[in-house]
Amino acid sequence: MTNRDVGDIRQRCEALQTDFFSRRALIIAANRGPVTFDKAEDGSLQFQRGGGGLVTALTGLIQHIDATWIACAQTDADATWREGNAPLTESGHTIRVQFLAPEASTYEGYYNVIANPLLWFLQHSMWDVPRAPVIDRATWRAWEEGYVVVNRLFAEAIARQVRAFSRPTLVMLQDYHLYLAPRFLRDKMRRRERPTLLHFIHIPWPGPEYWRILPPAMRQAILEGLCAVDVLGFQTQEDGLNFLRTCESHLPRAYVKYKQGRVWYRNHATHVRDFPISIDVEALKVLARSNEVAGYRSEIEKLVSDRKLILRVDRSEPSKNIIRGFQAFEEMLEHYPEHRGRVKFLAILVPSRLDVDEYQDYLGELMAAAGRVNATYGDSQWEPVRVLVGENYPRAVAALQVYDALLVNAIADGMNLVAKEGPTVNQRDGALILSERAGACQQLESGATVISPCDVYATAEALHQALTMPAEKRREHASRLRWLIEQEDIAAWLCRQLESVVELKL
Repeated sequence: MTNRDVGDIRQRCEALQTDFFSRRALIIAANRGPVTFDKAEDGSLQFQRGGGGLVTALTGLIQHIDATWIACAQTDADATWREGNAPLTESGHTIRVQFLAPEASTYEGYYNVIANPLLWFLQHSMWDVPRAPVIDRATWRAWEEGYVVVNRLFAEAIARQVRAFSRPTLVMLQDYHLYLAPRFLRDKMRRRERPTLLHFIHIPWPGPEYWRILPPAMRQAILEGLCAVDVLGFQTQEDGLNFLRTCESHLPRAYVKYKQGRVWYRNHATHVRDFPISIDVEALKVLARSNEVAGYRSEIEKLVSDRKLILRVDRSEPSKNIIRGFQAFEEMLEHYPEHRGRVKFLAILVPSRLDVDEYQDYLGELMAAAGRVNATYGDSQWEPVRVLVGENYPRAVAALQVYDALLVNAIADGMNLVAKEGPTVNQRDGALILSERAGACQQLESGATVISPCDVYATAEALHQALTMPAEKRREHASRLRWLIEQEDIAAWLCRQLESVVELKL
């Protein structure tokens, strides 16, 4: 795809956005807001813009729209500030932000018991079912006094804001934290005042068999909530199909039309679509050219020396399958000894949810796995594996520029955007080894080496092939990946959702 083609797509999206929101207002509802406030030493409130694709996508919109973002307060300063116009860009564009401040115990049950880990582990197929989860009285209390309560708070806040607008409103709900809010909202508002509801789920949706882990009352409440929206978006076609199958299996009186991608329930149609989320390609390229990234790149090149580089960039959580990645590297070194001393495996890991026992245990286990590889194959001249733990995005971007092989072998993942970030900035025509269960596989499989995440042998073979791939084939695959990523960036992700609302005449 040429720069002109990308520019044409961007112009069409901008025109659609301008026309769409000239007649409509927008409400975003998500657990986290686009900004976070903290108290300075002098007592004043200072803010930091949030990261993530949703904030990035919205930044290009706000000059055209009347928008409000409703979220849970993440800091005491958020709760103090409560609501108002918050700056979102350096040029001075603002968005109205409203922070909800549930009681600490309520938020704890909603977020740290139900959303994480119960729903997160379920949707990533991570529960060791013979042992966990244990849904006891405390879990039910967290559901009823936490998850249900916070979802009602969101529904009430959205309803108030919809009524405050003088024109039709699009409500974009985000992710697994707010599964119940759409039904509460629909039941709360009269038909003529109801907004258009679009709910996007950023994580995988497993098949109906796995949803039997949840008690029927929880499961049905979640499905009823999601079947109250007008458009329900998933990362992949398979996720959407699994949702339709789950409704057919577990939602009494739901009528599912697979060909149309539609669920009819309680006299309402929910249209199921896939909207693979992406990255801000241009913003990433700008960052990659920065002096800060250049400095980190020099450090990484010195660390790697003249060796080839296998890289992974992940959060330190079980779904990312980090231990099997180290085991595959170990197997490659065993079966292909010509790589010993000539390759470096660099793992850049962001600590994740270390207050959850399973995550803390996993970090210890993966460090032990890396240590075993080093103890078995390393010597005073060569450290096979280096693990860097910490949140440092410029350092990660620097490493992405210089890998020879990028390993993305998640057990299950909504998208795994590093699979798109890597090929975008890499300067060595590096190969992408991609799990078939990462959401990015749907778009990128034609330019990647696709592996089953539990198959350590196949992953080892893929690593060997990536390191020995002829230069021409590497260039061909890298070029294809860049083309696939650039034609569907974060702006296109938002555009496709708006196009669905228009096409369905909602």
